[in-house]
Parts: sequence; C-alpha cells; structure tokens
Amino acid sequence: MKTIRIGNGQGFWGDNVDAPVELLRGGPVDYIGMDYLAEVTLSIMMRQKLKNPRLGYATDFIDFIRRVLPELAEKKVRILTNAGGLNPKGCREEIFAVARELGVSGVRVGVVEGDDLLSRLPELVAAGHPLANMDTGEPIAPYLDRMTSANAYLGARPVVEALDGGALIVLCGRITDTALALAPLIHEFGWPSTDWNRLAAGTVAGHILECGAQATGGNFSRFWQVPDLWNVGYPIAEAAEDGAFIITKHPGTGGLVSVDTVSEQLVYEMGDPTAYITPDVIADFTSIQLAQAGPDRVQVSGIEGRPNTPFLKVSASYLAGYKASGQITLSGPRALEKARLAAEIVWKRLERAGYAFDPEHRSEEYLGVGACLPGVFEAPSEPPEVVLRLGVRDPSAERVERFGKEIAPLVTAGPPGVTGFAGGRPKAQPIVAYWPALLAREEVESRIKVSVEEV
Repeated sequence: MKTIRIGNGQGFWGDNVDAPVELLRGGPVDYIGMDYLAEVTLSIMMRQKLKNPRLGYATDFIDFIRRVLPELAEKKVRILTNAGGLNPKGCREEIFAVARELGVSGVRVGVVEGDDLLSRLPELVAAGHPLANMDTGEPIAPYLDRMTSANAYLGARPVVEALDGGALIVLCGRITDTALALAPLIHEFGWPSTDWNRLAAGTVAGHILECGAQATGGNFSRFWQVPDLWNVGYPIAEAAEDGAFIITKHPGTGGLVSVDTVSEQLVYEMGDPTAYITPDVIADFTSIQLAQAGPDRVQVSGIEGRPNTPFLKVSASYLAGYKASGQITLSGPRALEKARLAAEIVWKRLERAGYAFDPEHRSEEYLGVGACLPGVFEAPSEPPEVVLRLGVRDPSAERVERFGKEIAPLVTAGPPGVTGFAGGRPKAQPIVAYWPALLAREEVESRIKVSVEEV
C-alpha cells in the first residue's frame, strides 16, 4: 500500500529555526508543514504591514527558503505553510527574489487568499452577520473601529488545488493547522470531500503534527524519560491511503515517540473530544486507537468523522487598551518586606499624582516567593532576594506611560537593597484582545482565490 511521509518543522513563529532544515536533511520526507500563526500573530503582522506594505508575513520563512531552496527543488520535497500571513503574495515575491539570487528556476509557488476579512467587516455586519463573540455573545458592530485583524480559518481544499497545480511551495494565510497535513493526503490519495472517516484521520494526523516537537518529547510531563531533548527530532506521519498512519521521527535524533507523548499532544487545545471541529470535518477523538509499533513509532487508526458544519470560525482581534510592566530586584535582609514596601510606594505616588489604578487593573508579583503557583508551594519566609514585578492596564496610554516613570526612582528613593533594574523605563504597549466568531462558510469560500506562479 502506498504511503507518504509528512513532517512538521515549525509549531509557531519563534520555533527552532534549524528544525525544518534538519527535517529535510535527516531522512526521507515528501511534505513538510510549517505552522507560524497563533491568534495574536496576525495582529503583529498587521502592524508590520502598516509600517511597510511589503511585509505582513513570517520573515523567518524566507530565511529558511534561502538555506534550502536548491535542495527542495532537487528532492522535490513540498512545503506547505501559513507563513503568508496577511501578505502571501508579498511572501511569494520575496521567495522569487531568493530563487533568482540563488540561480534556481522552475520553482512553482502557490498562494491561497480569501481568509482576510478585516476590510469586509462593515459590509458583513450591514448584511446581517453579527459575528458575535463566541465567549460573550456580544455583536462585533460596536468594536469595528478597534478591530486589528479578522481572518477566517480555511480548510484543506484550496491547498489541494495549489498542489494539483504543481506548487512546490504553498503559501497561505489563516488556514487550520490540521490542513497542512490533510491537504497532501487528499492530493495524493484523491479522498472525496464526503469521506468523513478518512478526512478525520488526516485531521488527527495534522493535530498531532501541528505543534512540532510536542509530539516527540517536547513539553512532555515525564521529561526525565526523554533522551537528548536538545536534539529533539520533529514529528513525521507515515500515512496510508486507508487513513491509518504511524507517527515517528528521523533516526539518530533525540526525543521520544510513544503512546504517551502522542496522547498528550492529542489532548492539547482540546474542547469536546467527540467533536473536534474543522472546516473539513468533525473528528471524533474518542475513536482514536493508539499502539506502540516499535521504538519511536506509534500507530494511529480507527478514527471516525462526521460532516462539517455550515460555518467557518473567524479569528479576530481588537485594541483593548494599553499595558506596561517593570521589575526590580531587591536583596539582603528582609528582602520580601522591602519588595512589598517598594510596591506600596509606587501605588501611593501614582495616587498622589492623580493616576491611581484600582486593584483590578494593576498587578504585583513577588518572584521567588510563590508568585507562579500561589498556594501550591510554601514560600520561604526570609528569601535572600526577591524580584518585584509590577504591571498596569488602562484604556489610556498616557496613564500607563505615567506608571512607567515610577519604577526607576525606587533605586534611590525606595527601600535599600535594589540590585537590579531590568529593561529600562516601561513603555505603554497595546493590548490586543481575541474575538472568536462564526460566519456562514459561503461568505468566505465563494471568494477564495488560488494562484500558482513559477519563477
């Protein structure tokens, strides 16, 4: 039975930059998925694009392409990624520039567009789509002037179209993480759009792969059992036409692939385990069967699925005020007492100046005395040093900036023992809040565009 090997070389923008290179060079692989987008990432990309219209994509991906493009073209390993962000065409132009620089020709790059809804929000609201917040039920209309991004999660089908068009690299914006693995399976095996069980199997494969090394020993609860985590191998799915697959990694790499590591990744970001909803299918995770099939090999089978929903999820974000935080280190006798006094000084000086913050809009953390897990571990009564971290949030950037001017004076106008002042004067930073919503899928899918061009 024919099988294909799909790896994942990035779990988020900021993941190990060498991982996809080692995945490409460490052994046979047919496809490499690279996931760069978290919910907040598109807002970061929007700010970049507003400053420079040529940006708006994951620039790390261009660095990867510069390192490996000749090998990709020679080995015909196909790359699927959402690195295109808010500007997949701009990302393609940069890839073409790299190809010309390296003297590589004949590379076909596909672009999937249609997920970006920001400019359409007023039109959609006027047409009767409330885009209500899935957590609060609020309609989006009162927040329109504060929205910073709005993207619908696309499924695997437009990626399949790009692969059918011969694309070696497929650049997308906000597609589901699972589509990076499901699309090659549909392309290779011709799975129909209503074969729910096999679509669910491909979706589960994508979910296991999507966070990179989390399936191969990274972030594993029994970390002491994981050998050579410094050299962790990123996951690969060896997938067959019937929907069964094996999770593994390249030989000679560190990490661990076991029923436990795969299980922990399966429950990551899990809602209802009987209904894992994607644009392509609803997968029943309670039907998954796992079995150890050898060292660093886990077989996954038995997966069941149900028809997809008439809606697509929209991941939007909006400006929700400003924040700042700063910290100092206090040491010596009575360090915790001194840290508490320093916090009191900051709040009282702000109040005197007319910039009081109520307790709900300010934070105090005493690092080293149980701040991370309060009440779980007993804090030392007399720690030799304490890191005091203070923070505020407010609708007014001016008020937040005023807070930032009160940390440094503690060095000479606060308690003794200040031995560290980190990061300079805190600056007001925008708070980007998440807005999840649903939208009828025809409003999005009727406007999806796929183009494949060759350098």
